[in-house]
Amino acid sequence: MTLLLPFPSTSVFTCRCSRGSLMAFITKKDRVKERFSLLLLDLEEHYFEQHTAYNLTSSSPVANRRSSGSLKICSKSIIFEPDDAKEPILKIPLKDCKGIAALEESLHNPFVESKPACILIETKQIYLIKEENAVAPYKYERGDKKVTFQLEASGKTEDVVQMLLQLHRASCLDKLGDQTAMIAAILQSRLARTCFDKNSFQDVTERPHMECEAEMVSPLVTNAGHVCITDHNLYFQPLNGYPDSVVQIGLHSVRRIYKRRHGLRPLGLEVFCTENDLRSDIYLKFYGTKERDELYYYIATFLENHIAEHTAESYMLQWQRGHISNYQYLLHLNNLADRSVNDLSQYPVFPWVISDYSSAQLDLLNPASFRDLSKPIGALNTERLERLLERYRDMPEPRFMYGSHYSSPGYVLFYLVRVAPEHMLCLQNGRFDHADRMFNSVGETWKNCLEGGTDFKELIPEFYGSDCSFLKNLLGLNLGRRQGGGRVENVELPPWASDPDDFLQKMRLALESQYVSEHLHEWIDLVFGYKQKGSEAVASHNVFHPLTYEGGVDCDSIEDPDQKIAMLTQILEFGQTPRQLFVTPHPQRITPRFNNLSATPSLSSSELSPASPSMESFEDLTEESKKMAWSNMNKLVSQSCHKIHKEAVTGIAVTLSGESIFSTSQDSTLKMFSKDNGLQRSVSFSNMALSSCLMLPDDEIVVCSSWDNNVYFYSIAYGRRQDTLMGHDDAVSHICWRDDKLYTASWDSTVKIWKCVAADISSNKRTRFELLAEYEHEAGVNTLDLSPAGTLLATGTKEGTLTVWDLASPVPLNQLTCHSGKIHQVAFSPDSRHILSVGEDSCLAVTDVQTGMLIATVHAELEQRCFCWDGNTVLSGGISGDLSVWNLLSSKVIHKIPAAHSGAVTCMWMNEQGSTIITGGVDKQIILWKHEY
Repeated sequence: MTLLLPFPSTSVFTCRCSRGSLMAFITKKDRVKERFSLLLLDLEEHYFEQHTAYNLTSSSPVANRRSSGSLKICSKSIIFEPDDAKEPILKIPLKDCKGIAALEESLHNPFVESKPACILIETKQIYLIKEENAVAPYKYERGDKKVTFQLEASGKTEDVVQMLLQLHRASCLDKLGDQTAMIAAILQSRLARTCFDKNSFQDVTERPHMECEAEMVSPLVTNAGHVCITDHNLYFQPLNGYPDSVVQIGLHSVRRIYKRRHGLRPLGLEVFCTENDLRSDIYLKFYGTKERDELYYYIATFLENHIAEHTAESYMLQWQRGHISNYQYLLHLNNLADRSVNDLSQYPVFPWVISDYSSAQLDLLNPASFRDLSKPIGALNTERLERLLERYRDMPEPRFMYGSHYSSPGYVLFYLVRVAPEHMLCLQNGRFDHADRMFNSVGETWKNCLEGGTDFKELIPEFYGSDCSFLKNLLGLNLGRRQGGGRVENVELPPWASDPDDFLQKMRLALESQYVSEHLHEWIDLVFGYKQKGSEAVASHNVFHPLTYEGGVDCDSIEDPDQKIAMLTQILEFGQTPRQLFVTPHPQRITPRFNNLSATPSLSSSELSPASPSMESFEDLTEESKKMAWSNMNKLVSQSCHKIHKEAVTGIAVTLSGESIFSTSQDSTLKMFSKDNGLQRSVSFSNMALSSCLMLPDDEIVVCSSWDNNVYFYSIAYGRRQDTLMGHDDAVSHICWRDDKLYTASWDSTVKIWKCVAADISSNKRTRFELLAEYEHEAGVNTLDLSPAGTLLATGTKEGTLTVWDLASPVPLNQLTCHSGKIHQVAFSPDSRHILSVGEDSCLAVTDVQTGMLIATVHAELEQRCFCWDGNTVLSGGISGDLSVWNLLSSKVIHKIPAAHSGAVTCMWMNEQGSTIITGGVDKQIILWKHEY
């Protein structure tokens, strides 16, 4: 279950552009200078306390050298971190200690009692870590050693020694279960003797609701402490004060909360204060489900007036309709299925989608470039699958096909070792893997996943993100030498990737491609859906070890502590199958229908139903007829020409019946005319130019934008100005309307969204234009367009910046400078995947909506001013007056109508079927075009 806090649709908000990294292992605070971390501890080890101390080593019979630093007392080890970063950190496992004792001061005054001042440790082994402050495999000093520490607060020496002796006794117990139980008792005793320090409250008026013990979870480590929730904040106070004395999260900032299963038990709670980050703000593991649930429901109740609950089904519908990308959908499913970047045994899992890692060019239009998403990794190679099935048939119950999982802590760190080396050292007892088993090459890794007998791993979200640092050895790590003698450095990329950034861009393009969108539901069936378990899993060759599935084992029912710990360790290291989200086949994604091909939005998709009439007929025209119209765009002929303005034409709108055409011009007039009857009306609202126009869906109101900063509403029935919207500080350059909302772009660098109920305006009521949202830009906005589904907005500025906005959020989805000058027009493709823009730089630029990447740039001989397109073919009007038909795949003009206008073509309208086109130009003319078959 997840709770989301959306931005209220009726609020006014100001938006600025920002993009953040999604690299999960980048922490919120920069702790580069801090050498110690919980990753130096063993798995499941606890850090209790630290003391300022000195390491005393004898360098001569008469002199001592004291190394100052911090002594850390942990449940299974003693760690000394020297202040001198060149000296190694010392880690002494308590199980290797032969003796721990307090050394008394040697005092010459016989009348003063001696006090314990030093701690003497006799050990068989010492780990040397981060020598010269370098992250590297641990060094070992074996053999009998004596190490002496002196606490700065000498009065605490006896207490520390007693603590160490108690922990030493626990570490020397024969059975692992007994060790764990004794350490847990020590931890609980320390927690019980302390409580949350209410001096940490942000405000003295805060009222605490509940307090309990819990552990803060991060990859591979947990940190025990106290949780307190008040009427304003959620707090966590670590028992050891590390890394901060308190973590505070304002309840008003919470956006998502998830219940988690941690260690196969329902004890986890993860809190996010952002909408799309992989990394949460806090992940807590409680000691009881009751406390977890109470905290969860308190936060939910606190936010119940603002919370929208989302299920897998609700996200599925959004994805089906194209409201969220493949990448976003997979992130949501991972979250709902208990996958978290804080839990490496349940790290988010993403599919391999590309199968071609050897070609010089990656062809995303060729199905052979893609992996078969209907099969698990282990079933992609038929020869290997046959061998696995043979073993499966001969195996006693419970049977499984694959001896390893597709996601495990080892696999996650295999990919991320270059950015998370200390995690790898923690997982592998201070060692990196053998150089030849490292993540050396994308192609080699894919080949091994296809051919290896035990390698069935999928990918992680980072392969489809924006941070490529995990592919580069930016830390200069010594990861060893391969058999050929070469050092392990950066990851070798496929020939089709020019660099790591290019690799991630193409991976993301592949994930959002048409092929993957059509087949992703098949992979979801395997990992999150009905083919995950049971007979469907068997039929799909998708059976893993039973311990990896939720409910596969009840750890609480295992009485033997050793057996229980061994079982948990095996499960956590082996990997876990996601929680099953769907029990019926997952539907395929619906390719969004493109309801309106008008690039200058004089009509919106809500105005044009599939049965909208053309200029001459009320017949329903099918998708095939649209395809025919676009395939015959080279057969356009002029039907009629109308010169009714005194200056350049700026906008065209047409009634649903096609009987009346409206146009705006820089001569400040709105004209109404028809093909047969000529000019019928002429209206002027001010002495300033009109920049665009559109028709409201009832065919009764024409809306016009003006350079005088206003928007005018003209009643066709009454033949007069019905209303005026005064909403900007500079010229209004472009307008759109959808679902009783008016979108206005202005040279004052803003786009504003207004409540604009068509029925109210048509009924002659006095209209109150409520400002719903405001999107700020760095330059004047020259054009805008709504996606066919009405969920995304694209804007283009005078400085060449294209911004894609998700209308459900105040933050831009993507932003890039795709032109070196003013953008004249932007328009979404019919499937909402791409945006085409034209600008002063004579370029046609195609941008991927979800990734924000510029995927194609076509250089025209002359500047293009306006266009219509179907996603592949473009009809554009140029500054010379030519009409050009472009094939974007070949980046070539396939047909041209020279001198269609005797000056720049400034605006273009096309009906839904693509059968009628109207153009306007600087030559003051309006021309109607039809196909001549």
